[in-house]
Amino acid sequence: MPIGFIGTGNIGTPIAHQLLAAGHPLVIHDARAGAGESLVAAGAGRAGTIAEVAAACEVIHACLPGPPEMEAVVLGDAGLLESARAGGLLIDHTSNAPALARRAQAALAEKGIAMVDAPVSGGVEGARVRDLLVMFGGEAAAIARAQPYLETIAERIIETGAVGSGCVCKILHNAAAFSLDRILAECWTTGVKSGVGADVLVDVFTQGALGRMSNLKVRLRETWLQGEFEARFALALGAKDLGLASALAAEVGVPMEMVALCEADLKEAMARGWGGEDTSKVLLLQEERAGVEVRLPKEEAG
Repeated sequence: MPIGFIGTGNIGTPIAHQLLAAGHPLVIHDARAGAGESLVAAGAGRAGTIAEVAAACEVIHACLPGPPEMEAVVLGDAGLLESARAGGLLIDHTSNAPALARRAQAALAEKGIAMVDAPVSGGVEGARVRDLLVMFGGEAAAIARAQPYLETIAERIIETGAVGSGCVCKILHNAAAFSLDRILAECWTTGVKSGVGADVLVDVFTQGALGRMSNLKVRLRETWLQGEFEARFALALGAKDLGLASALAAEVGVPMEMVALCEADLKEAMARGWGGEDTSKVLLLQEERAGVEVRLPKEEAG
């Protein structure tokens, strides 16, 4: 039986090609006329409606631009809720609102249709060469059915929990990535305006601790995420460095709003007497605001 694939855009098309290359017959559908031509040329069938996909396929992938499109495809008039067969499986790669993913899963489950939310990270380039991470959530039976397909399209897969948890991980991962871009822009504009070449700045950031991701891979895992704050880089030194960066930005007339927020937190941490402990202790302030503690199991340290 062929696999259905709804949504053959920039990410969906190369993901679908991975399924075709693995020998899975494919039936595709896209709301845009002419989308997915390379898949048809490679042997995929084309369906004119969602109902046609559902009639031909028990397992259906969807890869849609966002929540409105996913809601229309799954819950809208002539959507999968109306046409998919009992015993079917929806594997949804949409970067979605977690609440909508859970609502769609509950509605489908009432009709005997399983669902896994499985957004991806790696972009178009990663999708083309299978260099993707898939974050997927769902019930155990649905995950067991979906996993072979996910392993076909991605080099790395991580089970995240219930339906919606994959979307939680994806959107927060991207929020962190885009926020880091903003901080890099603040620092690099300050650096260039201070007379340092962009090529030098990028090289320093790439080869330094930030570019090597040592905070993510080592320091935060062994300090904040374990609740251990013996100083590796003292908070007082971090506060000093941020103060110097802010002063430099003021000298050359560059706003550093994100850095200013971080500096304010470090000043509060200093006022609490944490200056001699690890810089990561400042992150306890965010835990207090959020009302939640973030810790790794001890065996996951390092």
